[in-house]
Amino acid sequence: MGTYVISKRLNGMYKYEFTSRKGKTIYTSNDFELRFECEAEIEAIKENVEELIFLRFKSPKGKYYFKIILNKKEVAKSRLYTTQLLMQKGIDEILRSAILSEILDFSSSDTIFPPAEAIFG
Repeated sequence: MGTYVISKRLNGMYKYEFTSRKGKTIYTSNDFELRFECEAEIEAIKENVEELIFLRFKSPKGKYYFKIILNKKEVAKSRLYTTQLLMQKGIDEILRSAILSEILDFSSSDTIFPPAEAIFG
């Protein structure tokens, strides 16, 4: 089962990634100014998985990727794949597990680890 991971970019904008059960990113969303916008789009995707449109592309360097369209709006872009079969497996993972996938929010703090001084003195 995949996972939605919400995080904050260095520029302060929010994004989410849909990752496979092995932890590999399948696609990354566009930027959002507010965190709740990420959650709202994730819920929209979960509720409308059967309406998602996958536009497939080939980069100038021969890699494959797709863009996800929902309600006539581009919502995300996939990572680059080396073959069309791997790209299709990514799409199949979305269709199979997007509805049941959990949301992890790593946007609230800059780091999950304590400062080095606290550990090493």
